[in-house]
Amino acid sequence: MDKLNIQFGEISFSSDNEAASEKATVVHAPRIAPTYLNRLQKMVSDASSPAPVNRNQAPASSRVNYKGLSEEEKREQTKFAQVKRKKDFVHYERVDGKKVNVVQGLELHTGIFDAEEQMKIVECVYQYQQLGQKGKLRARTYSEPKKWMRGKGRATIQFGCCYNYAVDKNGNPPGIVRDEEVDPLPAVFKQMIKRMVRWHVLPPTCVPNSCIVNIYEEGDCIPPHIDHHDFVRPFSTVSFLSECNILFGSSLKIVSPGEFSGPVSVPLPKGSVLVLQGNGADVAKHCVPGVPSKRISVTFRKMDESKSPFNYKPDPELLRIQPLVLHRSPVREPSTHQMVSENEKKMKHDKPDSPPAQTTKQNVLTGNEEFPPLGSFSSSSKNRSTRRVI
Repeated sequence: MDKLNIQFGEISFSSDNEAASEKATVVHAPRIAPTYLNRLQKMVSDASSPAPVNRNQAPASSRVNYKGLSEEEKREQTKFAQVKRKKDFVHYERVDGKKVNVVQGLELHTGIFDAEEQMKIVECVYQYQQLGQKGKLRARTYSEPKKWMRGKGRATIQFGCCYNYAVDKNGNPPGIVRDEEVDPLPAVFKQMIKRMVRWHVLPPTCVPNSCIVNIYEEGDCIPPHIDHHDFVRPFSTVSFLSECNILFGSSLKIVSPGEFSGPVSVPLPKGSVLVLQGNGADVAKHCVPGVPSKRISVTFRKMDESKSPFNYKPDPELLRIQPLVLHRSPVREPSTHQMVSENEKKMKHDKPDSPPAQTTKQNVLTGNEEFPPLGSFSSSSKNRSTRRVI
């Protein structure tokens, strides 16, 4: 069986009997379906367009101290400084008679993977899907529904461990099947893991060693569930190709096949990483209603050591990954003379009859929101407006 070695820069194939000294054949830019190629190219085009600049705030890169760094380290520091993170998700529900923030622990990170990296990851997913359809992967690595029905299924690729969603034909219960093997994590996914740990998305104490790829066609969904505790917390999901909403709540309703409703809707932008832990992972259920267009997600999870496959061995590449330290430029405090001069200038330009500008606490809190507010959502409703959750 051929082995597939994938990196952000290239894809290479090597045979089992290939000598260690031989260089593998390199295949650049594997072919993908034309329908999706335009969408991938548009991602790169969108990313190259200049973003609006907030001139009241210095760019994050200007606060990085580049002294003593190599060019590669400078690029990484610049990108790392521009990552946006939302961690203040709040929605209270009564659970067992107590008022609980059921989305506590959710985090949404954007700017982790740029458009070109996203395109290469998606290309690799399609390459693995083609291998799975040809039967060139281990038996339970790739699966797809035999007959498509709205709300019933999507194509999946499992790496690192075989996971049962329900009791299988051999009587194995839901969870990790310890005596079944699937293909190991590809190189590209190990690079993604390293990036997420280095860029403070996942803690170095919870480095993923398995993942599942979900390949959605229009109308595919994931029904309400809580992830199995054969996997420890936190875990994360990376979104590709199109934006969709994920719903959260202690009780989610099935409206019709592939259509669900719940109190909290979180938009997942392309390339974003959603981290689930705390109540957001264990109290609230989550689901993805039927998606409006083609989508891919990659969910990374760390197996509980007591539940990992019998033949599992830790990957040396994923050991001792250290979080990146941001080199910030020192902030210079203005001198007393400078402060007096600035005050004198302001006094000269101030008009006595001008009312003082008022800044309310609400403006400070909501004026620079990085993401839309949370809100109620019904995937079957024609009116998709959301309300503010407090």
